[in-house]
Amino acid sequence: MRWIFIVLASALPALSDTLIAAGTIRSMSIIGPADVALVDGHTPGALSDPGTAIGMEARVNLYQGRPIQASDLRPPAVVNRNEIITLQYDRGGLLIVTEGRALDRAGVGERLRVMNLASRTTVTATVAAPGLAVVGQSH
Repeated sequence: MRWIFIVLASALPALSDTLIAAGTIRSMSIIGPADVALVDGHTPGALSDPGTAIGMEARVNLYQGRPIQASDLRPPAVVNRNEIITLQYDRGGLLIVTEGRALDRAGVGERLRVMNLASRTTVTATVAAPGLAVVGQSH
């Protein structure tokens, strides 16, 4: 009688690379291809694809050789603190446009506080484009 043995390989976790800072990246800097590098090995919570970091802005200082996490990055800011921007409210056929002063930095799609210069009230708005924030969108 002939015995046939089948050996099943145990499920090993897939190995991946870890994205690290190639040098010190200061907060609020836009990350370019030369700013990041891949190293062998998996670091929990760290990014593994340079494409997810390139073009993003560093939320905090990133130090050389340290893994980069998604929470360390944000979309590039298109509105800066204290910048005068257009504040727009558009709902149900009513369009109100005025000027406001940005009280925070934010990128497209991010929310920020804006002081309406006409009424001096502070509202929360969503950045729609450079220099434009929209009030009254449901998010």
